[in-house]
Amino acid sequence: MNVEQKLALDKFLLDEGNPHIIPHQEHMDAATARALTVVCPAGLYSLGQDGKLVFDAAGCLECGACRVTCAHLPGALEWRHPRPTFGVLFRYG
Repeated sequence: MNVEQKLALDKFLLDEGNPHIIPHQEHMDAATARALTVVCPAGLYSLGQDGKLVFDAAGCLECGACRVTCAHLPGALEWRHPRPTFGVLFRYG
C-alpha cells in the first residue's frame, strides 16, 4: 500500500467557519509563499494566477510543516489545534 492509498483512509471533520490555520500573505514574502506550496504533504497550499496564496483547510494532516516554514515571519500564519472532535482521524498505522 503506497502513501496515497494510506492517506485516502484518513477521515477529516472540517470545522466550518473556524479554520485552525489562517495564512496572512501580507506578512509573508514570496519565497515563503512558494515554499508552502512544496512543504505541505497534503498539497493544500497553491498560488493563484494572480500570485496570491490559496489555502484550503479541508484535508489538513495537522503536521505543522507550514507552521515551521513560517516561523521566521511573525504574523504570517495563525496555527492552532482544531477544536475537540474536529480535524484529522488517522485510520492506518
